[in-house]
Order: sequence, then structure tokens, then C-alpha cells
Amino acid sequence: MGTKGADRKIDYIEFNVKDVEAAKAFYGSAFGWTFTDYGPDYCEFQDGRLTGGFAKSTDVTAKGGPLVILFADDLEDALRRTEKAGGSIVKPIFSFPGGRRFHFADPEGYELAIWSDK
Repeated sequence: MGTKGADRKIDYIEFNVKDVEAAKAFYGSAFGWTFTDYGPDYCEFQDGRLTGGFAKSTDVTAKGGPLVILFADDLEDALRRTEKAGGSIVKPIFSFPGGRRFHFADPEGYELAIWSDK
């Protein structure tokens, strides 16, 4: 039994992190994500559109793999909030066909991007 409309769509993203509480603090502060704890070594996040998780791991490899891209109505505000929460800007805001975006590294070193069509 599946979820109607979910066939071949991204359903869940899971990050391996050294510190679950630090990941929650960063993503909660920067983006307003909410969390459901499932013990000390795992929590699920909800960003209002997608669900994923933070799994405690001693083996965190933050480089490589797919680029997770978030959307923001106000890109400059998202950049400020990202930096204030402890993220570091990897690529400053740049234009591309269809919008603008920047890349950042979270406290674990994962590189993500945020884009806007404005």
C-alpha cells in the first residue's frame, strides 16, 4: 500500500550527523523546521513540505552526493538567517536561468543550496 501521488517522488531525506541536537538547533533556527524525536540518536524533521531525518553517526561524510535545494521567497533573508544560525556561505548569491541561489554548508559540513525565482 503506497501513498497516492508519491510514486517516483522524493519521499524522505536522511542526514547522518555527529550531533542531532546541533542539527536541530541549526535547521530550526535558520529555516523554522520542526522535529519529532525518536530517542537520542534519531529525529525526524518536517519543513512544512518534506519530511526527513537526522541520524546520529560517527562516520559523517558531508561532501559529494546529491545537492539538496531549498526554496525561499526572500533569498537575502534566507542568507542572513543561514549565517546567523551558524551556516557558512560556500557560493554567494548568483543568477541562473529562472532565478537566483546561493550554496551554504551546515555545521556538519553538508552543502545545500537555497533558490528563489525573484
